[in-house]
Amino acid sequence: MSLRLGIDIGTSGVRSAVIDAGGAVVSSARASHPAQDPDRIDADKWWDAVAACLSAQMTALADIGRAGTEIAGIAVDGTSGSMVLTDAALTPMSPALMYNSKGFDAEASRIADIAPETHITQGSNSALARAMRLVATADARPVHLLHQADFIAARLMGRGGMSDHNNALKTGFDPEAEAWPDWIGALIDPALLPDVRPVGEALGPVAADIATRFGLSPKAQIHAGTTDSTAAFLASAPLKAGHAVTSLGSTLAVKLLSPRRIDDPATGLYSHRLGDVWLAGGASNTGGAVLAHYFSTDELIRLSKGMAVDPPTGLDYYPLLQPGERFPVNDPTLAPRLAPRPEDDQVFLKAMFEAMARIERAAYQSIADRGGIFPTHVYSAGGGAQNPVWRAIRERALGLPLSEAPQTEASVGVATLAGAPA
Repeated sequence: MSLRLGIDIGTSGVRSAVIDAGGAVVSSARASHPAQDPDRIDADKWWDAVAACLSAQMTALADIGRAGTEIAGIAVDGTSGSMVLTDAALTPMSPALMYNSKGFDAEASRIADIAPETHITQGSNSALARAMRLVATADARPVHLLHQADFIAARLMGRGGMSDHNNALKTGFDPEAEAWPDWIGALIDPALLPDVRPVGEALGPVAADIATRFGLSPKAQIHAGTTDSTAAFLASAPLKAGHAVTSLGSTLAVKLLSPRRIDDPATGLYSHRLGDVWLAGGASNTGGAVLAHYFSTDELIRLSKGMAVDPPTGLDYYPLLQPGERFPVNDPTLAPRLAPRPEDDQVFLKAMFEAMARIERAAYQSIADRGGIFPTHVYSAGGGAQNPVWRAIRERALGLPLSEAPQTEASVGVATLAGAPA
């Protein structure tokens, strides 16, 4: 049993990776899941996609002469703040709500009356507000509040009630005190809240029926996982203070390894705990989804060719698809700013690249301004990292050279949490 398995539940599907004792990827697989309405999802569909991915993964292992029984540990990452209520048998008792579901103003008002003013649970899009809405609309009395990764880990073990430092953070858990705050009981039944464990800690063995179904060893351990963005960092960069990862996917997310915790909910800045260090950062709503709204993939490639970095366009854009920003400005009413639009599409695209680079720098500067450090080394991940012009514009804005992450799959990152191979 020398292999480790990571399962990444992303926004578009599920990916898995099996790594060996040295961290090299042995095999991988993927499965899609149905389009997800952020306000109403059947959490069983999450499990169906994971089961399909696991089946494909076991087949892929067999194709190279390896077996699922060689897997010693399994860890899962999921989208931060996505959650569901279940009964003791892990049957969903509510629709699941995704990380990007909105409109929890009444719950946010109650949180504002109870929680500290600067706590991460403040705001109408907070995970705690989402949890409160689930409880208020449940048809019967639930037993477990489970984040997306918790739900899959529970299905793998056959028992629920556990989470990790990272997924529980935005629901209100204090990873420094390693406890839920005293005031949270005034907002949600503490009996619903999971027992939160350090990232990577062994939670228990895989359930016997799951081991049989997928050809796993009954001794394989399920380990406390993390969020998808943290897993992507673990895949992309070494754990060194000052090293950072910018993920250029549908959104723009930054993560910086810091020796100290840095939180500022007013600007959307928060820190995830990884052992004795902290991963500070946040996510902007700008990014690839905005680019894809205005340009096809072919147009992005064509317009980027021959695009000169200098001189700057001078256009003051803030590219968003709709009002609302999370970081480095935390303003649910912030309006997109993409005017005036030049007649030349290449200039329009370049101005968006420049604006996104300014947002990236502002995100890292926000960390430095609050007692952190400005990155000494930035790795780029995500589809946008492949664009050389955008990279050059970002290097100018950041004032340092960028490196492409050698590995970017969150499934690989979360696999590293699945225990030290025997």
